[in-house]
Amino acid sequence: MANFVPVRKEQHQNLKLASKRDLKHVEGQHIVAITAAEYAQASASFPVVLVKNPDSPRYRSVAMLGLEAGENLYYKDSKWSGLLLPQSVGMAPFALGLDPDKENTLTACVDMDSPLVGEDKDVALFEADGKESELLTNVQNSLGRLYENEKMTENFIKELEENDLLQQIDLNIDLASGEKKKVTGIFTVNEDKVKALSDDKVLDFHKRGLFVPIYGMLGSLGQINRLVQLRNLTGQAQISGIQIAPVVKEAAKEEVAES
Repeated sequence: MANFVPVRKEQHQNLKLASKRDLKHVEGQHIVAITAAEYAQASASFPVVLVKNPDSPRYRSVAMLGLEAGENLYYKDSKWSGLLLPQSVGMAPFALGLDPDKENTLTACVDMDSPLVGEDKDVALFEADGKESELLTNVQNSLGRLYENEKMTENFIKELEENDLLQQIDLNIDLASGEKKKVTGIFTVNEDKVKALSDDKVLDFHKRGLFVPIYGMLGSLGQINRLVQLRNLTGQAQISGIQIAPVVKEAAKEEVAES
């Protein structure tokens, strides 16, 4: 369990970061957070989707790294095979958190339980005179960019919701053993509804650059086949087929039945 605390000169004057950083912390993660600014590049590596807890109205933007919990098909033998490393992954062991000394203010935090930090590591967070090191300054700048991208992603998802462009999908998986599995709770963009947007809305979306993440997300669904390929290379629970199945809402089912 991570133990994030605000970076403070008084407490962390001697704290250092390992010069060789690994991605061990994502070894068992089947999804990781990703921002809309990364969709275009991410679409060449992994599926980019939205997920939502049934008990919450909030969607999360994620990259799928596996087809079930605990499965990361892009990290093997201490190597990352994706063409893109999501910002959220690369920032470890740092993250933004609330500053306990300043109301409604975010600050750089460090995971004190991470094996990447300690007084016996290589690169100092603070200089001998107490000034922030170049490393810490770069970390703070990167965290700031990540925060701005996360806010942009929240606004992007809000646009999709307000324009009724989201489509829930299931992944129906056929295993070579004959067993069938289903991955649920996934959302993507409804391409038919995007095509049906009014000319005014198309122009508005184009001017605001919304079609870049929209089509990045849609194009990334092809990487579901990549997940299957990577899974089958492991020799575990071989997959013989996978189908993306749109979830039809009850109201829509009733309309079809009446017609």
